[in-house]
Amino acid sequence: MNDAAHDLHAPHFIGIGGAGMSGLAKILAVRGATVSGSDAKESETVRALRELGATVFVGHAAEHLPAGTSSVVVSSAIRADNPELVAARERGVPVVHRSDALAALMGGRRALAVAGTHGKTTTTSMLAVSLGELGLEPSYAIGGDLDAPGSNAHHGAGEIFVAEADESDRSFHKYAPEVAIVLNVELDHHANYASIEEIHQSFETFVGRIQPGGTLVVSADHEGARELTRRVAGRAGLNVVTVGAAEDADVRVLAVAAHGMTSEVTVELGGERLVFTVSVPGRHYAHNAVAALAAGVALGVPAEGLAKALGAYTGVRRRLQLKGEARGTQVIDSYAHHPTEMAADLEAIREAAGAGRVLVVFQPHLFSRTQQLAEEMGLALALADASVVLDIYPAREDPIPGVTAELIIDAARRAGADVRAEHDFAAAPAVLAALAAPGDLVLTMGAGDVTNLGPEILAALADVAPAV
Repeated sequence: MNDAAHDLHAPHFIGIGGAGMSGLAKILAVRGATVSGSDAKESETVRALRELGATVFVGHAAEHLPAGTSSVVVSSAIRADNPELVAARERGVPVVHRSDALAALMGGRRALAVAGTHGKTTTTSMLAVSLGELGLEPSYAIGGDLDAPGSNAHHGAGEIFVAEADESDRSFHKYAPEVAIVLNVELDHHANYASIEEIHQSFETFVGRIQPGGTLVVSADHEGARELTRRVAGRAGLNVVTVGAAEDADVRVLAVAAHGMTSEVTVELGGERLVFTVSVPGRHYAHNAVAALAAGVALGVPAEGLAKALGAYTGVRRRLQLKGEARGTQVIDSYAHHPTEMAADLEAIREAAGAGRVLVVFQPHLFSRTQQLAEEMGLALALADASVVLDIYPAREDPIPGVTAELIIDAARRAGADVRAEHDFAAAPAVLAALAAPGDLVLTMGAGDVTNLGPEILAALADVAPAV
């Protein structure tokens, strides 16, 4: 998987419709590469790539690998027996991991990489939008769409490249950023990390990849991030900037004032106070914005202009995205699947709901994550007024005996939550519609296909009389 830059003039992407893969395919297509790929199903993302000139097949088959393919790009989710991957190896076509391809695309640019157990997509998006507002024309690769399908990546004419850096499979070790953000360090991705110590070592390796004279922007509030700061303190050629509400933070968050679905943030940076608006609710999103601000300043972007530009960010698809309103009930979509993310989004929505109730339909993601974090997920759901828990979304995993959504439900009930199971995915919209009353907020939560329920819940709400 070496010399990826020379292998990307005619790449074939296996799983081209995925969030990370589609972004790289888009940038390469815009740069003039002959892009092909395959995905399991048709999607808006696939259609958007075809409009850029990419050849995309539905389904996986050896014959989908075009003659003249310079490399096959894969993610860690692609299994070794995938027929296109097998064909590539038989034909001697170089196999390039997604992270190597992204590293090659960042070559020659001023790279800013955003890492952390959660919050990466939002923070990367905030930087992409705000730097674009300032006319800096950044390139970017994000793990989610800003608004329309295909907006997860962009080839810009400017010198800055902003990238989401994924720790889940250690692929972020491939990047050599000028500035790196670490939002938090927590135990997750249990199939790849056996302990929090392994997580810390992985993040240390990532920090070690920062270019000499470069900057690490790191949270001063999360204990895991503070431990990382202690471990890398004193490294030659590394500037460390801490951000957060902690009194010892270099860039300090002084206040976050909620105003419905927006927040006003007061921050102290370089001895000056800045007040700016973040157009998404919740303290954790405000802190993400401050990390983005500090990183932009480390690249030389004026703080006042960047703070104002951050107000142009209005969210990412699936990150507290308003799907619509029916009969006085708003339906909002959340990608949260780790307990910390779940609690943060529920606290943010609680502030936005006012006198209304917060109702959740939650779909656990991965058997391994549920096995390790069911208790914490249940505690997070106790922050809602009522929850409906679906069966586990397996994604790439096989079932684990004894690991079901009931583990989360039992934990939530022990925490005093009003929670019920729903094993019939198609029945969930009617269940939520029957629960909801005008003024309530309904949250579809999880990293799987629970996102598809939003429109169906809105339709069900329109068809039933509001609850009293």
